[in-house]
Amino acid sequence: MITINSSITIPNEEIELTFSRSQGPGGQNVNKVNSKVTLHWDLAASQSVPQRIRQRIRSKHAGRVNKEGKLVLSSQKSREQHKNRADCYQKLRAIIIESLQTRKRRRRTKPTKASRQRRLDQKKRRSQIKAGRQSRFDY
Repeated sequence: MITINSSITIPNEEIELTFSRSQGPGGQNVNKVNSKVTLHWDLAASQSVPQRIRQRIRSKHAGRVNKEGKLVLSSQKSREQHKNRADCYQKLRAIIIESLQTRKRRRRTKPTKASRQRRLDQKKRRSQIKAGRQSRFDY
């Protein structure tokens, strides 16, 4: 069971772990030990996380969600399988916590009268500079 916060926990039945050989250093062990961990979590079938959060995860992390609707995370940082497993769980926890936070809505504001005047003055100044570059001939 993975505990995200006081209200959200994900049971182990919803998570599928697969192990494979990882890349990188490892000496003789690299060719015989399955230390890479890949975590599959079925977003569509999960009942432990509210629908709006699952939708947010699906939209924010679309590159990590496969065609079956499963979120796929992998880790091969360490040479030890249990550390990579813990890293996958930590990545999942971070994704869900990130999705829990809602963006602050922007309050629409009007520009002040002084800022509008400054903008117009700046445009007039720029226009005069460009007008001064033109050569004028009287024929």
